[in-house]
Amino acid sequence: MKIILNNNNLRKIIRPISDIGFVPTMGGIHKGHISLIKKSIELNKKTIVSIFVNPKQFNNIKDFKSYPFNIENDLIILKKIKKLDFLYIPKFKDIYENKNKSQIKIKRKDKILCAKYRKGHFEGVLDVMNRLTTLINPKKIFMGKKDYQQLFLVKNFIEKRFNTKVIGCKTIRNKNKLALSSRNLLLNKQELKDVEKISIQFLNLKKKIKSTNNINRFLQRSKKELERFFNIKIEYLENRNTKNLMLSKKYQSSKIFISYYYKNIRFIDNF
Repeated sequence: MKIILNNNNLRKIIRPISDIGFVPTMGGIHKGHISLIKKSIELNKKTIVSIFVNPKQFNNIKDFKSYPFNIENDLIILKKIKKLDFLYIPKFKDIYENKNKSQIKIKRKDKILCAKYRKGHFEGVLDVMNRLTTLINPKKIFMGKKDYQQLFLVKNFIEKRFNTKVIGCKTIRNKNKLALSSRNLLLNKQELKDVEKISIQFLNLKKKIKSTNNINRFLQRSKKELERFFNIKIEYLENRNTKNLMLSKKYQSSKIFISYYYKNIRFIDNF
């Protein structure tokens, strides 16, 4: 694995490669990231991973400062992955070398779920993905389905502007059904057990809505019960169509989307 630390070296190394897969990350590498990397290695001749904690996609400065970042640990994990070709660790000035202010705005219909509660977040995500894709020119980008709305928006944005495919990959969960996330590193052992119990209850909702007549009314009632039982704050608990993210009254072709706060840490999931 070759480590690239600036854009000059990136361009020299990447430019001759026509078939490269790209896995963008903000560090905190876990088995979910590793599954994306292995999928890229399987489908592309070369694979590059980036680690960049993008300040412009955080709408809360405290969230940015508390984001788990341990480059030494990430390097240990990534160096063990056979056939991983490149790791790109840019500085802020590398990503934002083009100082033109972003004109990216998400549509009003897309200001739902996380976009409703995190003002400017997805504009920041799309801006940095636009810049990274311009720099790397990958054939394919690999992203997880845990942040389904992010995948949905990035795929629509990138595939309209670049000759690049965005590949959504399944959510990786631990043995207790908790979706793997860098934010899990902020939890101690007992807190992790609590969040695993919450995750299991959310997964149970998916089974229950199959036999309910009014899915959204059932979810609103469940939201209050879950908040009270687990002492959490749920931002949204909604059933939405997987193709367009519109609210759905049907079980088929839909997912339940959840965002909640546990001890001031924000978690998202879908199932």
